[in-house]
Amino acid sequence: MFEPILIKNLYDLSHTAARPLLETLDYPWEALPKIEEFIIKLGASLPPDEYELRGENIWVAKSAKVFSSAYLHGPCIIGPETEVRQCAFIRGRALVGKGCVIGNSTELKNVVIFDHVEVPHYNYVGDSILGYRAHMGAGSITSNIKSDRTPVTINTASGRIETGLIKIGAMLGDHVEVGCNTVLNPGSIVGRNTNIYPLSMVRGYIPANSIYKRRGEIAEKR
Repeated sequence: MFEPILIKNLYDLSHTAARPLLETLDYPWEALPKIEEFIIKLGASLPPDEYELRGENIWVAKSAKVFSSAYLHGPCIIGPETEVRQCAFIRGRALVGKGCVIGNSTELKNVVIFDHVEVPHYNYVGDSILGYRAHMGAGSITSNIKSDRTPVTINTASGRIETGLIKIGAMLGDHVEVGCNTVLNPGSIVGRNTNIYPLSMVRGYIPANSIYKRRGEIAEKR
């Protein structure tokens, strides 16, 4: 196993309702095929005095703010004090944590969004996990499928890891900052506390506590 990209080294699981799922796994992408079933089971257990059932398998915290132009498709859970802004498109299989911002024209599909994550402007996040207080700048997206439709492999310093999955977006560790108009290619994994420059094209594993400027130019934070 490549230790830096294990779940325990990317995420503080105290900041997500997906903890019971993630703590049973090693690598974060292993959760992707399990998100739908997990949300349905979790949603059925949520207290009705705190969550409103707004449709089939759609649970929204009563303290959340969902704009009337936003679209929610189940199964999904929108956590407390989260804002789902104008024309957001939640396609389903989305577990969104507490205090998040899902912004205008942002699209989510098959994701785990930890607490206090912001995807506030024109973002696409699919088949991905975004850690605690991760932030994606305007126009930054996760690309979740290769052009040849073959299974995604994870490129690491120790070699390639075969996932067997056709669709994997990005796994962003806690406190990751992604610059505007960045593309995170399929299978991108970004370690905790790393900053990605705007207009970047990211692939493979980016170490924790780094500044990613461009491919082949990664500086360590001091």
